[in-house]
Amino acid sequence: QVQLVESGGGLVQPGGSLRLSCAASGSIFRLYVMGWYRQAPGKQRELVATSISGGRTNYADSVKGRFTISRDNAKNAVYLQMNSLKPEDTAVYYCNANRFTQTYWGQGTQVTVSS
Repeated sequence: QVQLVESGGGLVQPGGSLRLSCAASGSIFRLYVMGWYRQAPGKQRELVATSISGGRTNYADSVKGRFTISRDNAKNAVYLQMNSLKPEDTAVYYCNANRFTQTYWGQGTQVTVSS
């Protein structure tokens, strides 16, 4: 069992930055693929970025070059640094932990990009 708690969302102007954090507890964190997903109003939840222990990362085309996912296995934490934010980045951002058939979600944190 894995519990995930996100933090760091908020309101930011276009072009600004935010850093999301996800604290994980309850299992062997380093064995999980950690990811960030987002869901905008009226849209399906979509992948933003994933991180595998050992350094391999994957990004949605829409955020490549602007967002960076990182993880600290010693702290059981995963982060999403978001730069050059755009209004279309507005969504609820969810932390995800996945290993084989096991998948866990956080409660989500709202990110709003608006002037």
